[in-house]
Amino acid sequence: MSPESVAPGSVRSAAALNEQIRALWLRAGGSLSAQERKEYELLVVRWAAAIRGEIIEAA
Repeated sequence: MSPESVAPGSVRSAAALNEQIRALWLRAGGSLSAQERKEYELLVVRWAAAIRGEIIEAA
């Protein structure tokens, strides 16, 4: 999955995003290329937003 393939504003759970992050690291063998680093950063930002949303929703 490339960052471009993720629709802006799409909503995914923190758990689903976490799975994507883990899968990315597994595919990369623990060393990210420049493109994979961009994808990772995008996923982490979206994961953090999902976590915040889940916390607010739970409150």
